[in-house]
Amino acid sequence: MTTSAENRAPEFAEERRENILELVNARGRVTVAELSDLLNVTRPTIRKDISTLDQQRKLRRTHGGALAATPSNEMELVNRISSNAEAKRRIAQACLGLIGENDSIFLDSGTTSLAIAEALVAATDTGAGGRPRFGRSLNVLTNSVPVARTLANVGTIPHTLLGGHYRPIADSVVGPLTLQAARQFTVNLAFIGSTGISGDQFSTADLAEAEVKRTMVSQARKVIIPMDSSKIGLTDFVTTFSLDDVNIVVTEAPDAYLIAACAAKDVELVIAP
Repeated sequence: MTTSAENRAPEFAEERRENILELVNARGRVTVAELSDLLNVTRPTIRKDISTLDQQRKLRRTHGGALAATPSNEMELVNRISSNAEAKRRIAQACLGLIGENDSIFLDSGTTSLAIAEALVAATDTGAGGRPRFGRSLNVLTNSVPVARTLANVGTIPHTLLGGHYRPIADSVVGPLTLQAARQFTVNLAFIGSTGISGDQFSTADLAEAEVKRTMVSQARKVIIPMDSSKIGLTDFVTTFSLDDVNIVVTEAPDAYLIAACAAKDVELVIAP
């Protein structure tokens, strides 16, 4: 059912599509649900508008939303940390349940990986003299400066920060030296962040970060993707790997699209409580 506003003259549709373009270009990516709420029109109408704009090559249609035709500038780490913070905290807690006391793990430069590091630190605080769940039997490898700093502050979890070229926007290290160093390690679990999944393909905003992710996927016995549900159906600048390369996906909300995609590839899907 359409509203009377949606049945107005064609110029209203053009104005609405211009508004959609402004929102997509400003944010880099938006969902159908967000556009429907913001513009006060039905979701089928938004999907039709997105399809039209995609045909005009003004944006890129994704499952459940739209992506700017030209990738948006990557957000600085400090700004990304506050985005969907509660979802990341829940995902991080769920990830702790996948880590054994004697595991070696990789945490990449994503903000969800930082949340996992913070959860690891919190798990070493035993209160009234109890035995810490994680300690010197756990080894952490990372290319994230904040992750290394967080673990260094507690002082009881061994960790290694890879060397390489420093990326200020992500507070991380990347490049040939990072890749060379990463290939010397084998980890039980690699926690790899992603800024989008569309079809069965994961993606991220930066080529150098993508190369680190791909390398650690090849160096891990098990690959885990901690990803909040706002990334589902989105495609970012660089494709990193596919669901075929993944063992477990951890998210905070059930999504029919992700459930079906994981089932088709026999990938375990963990929904954080």
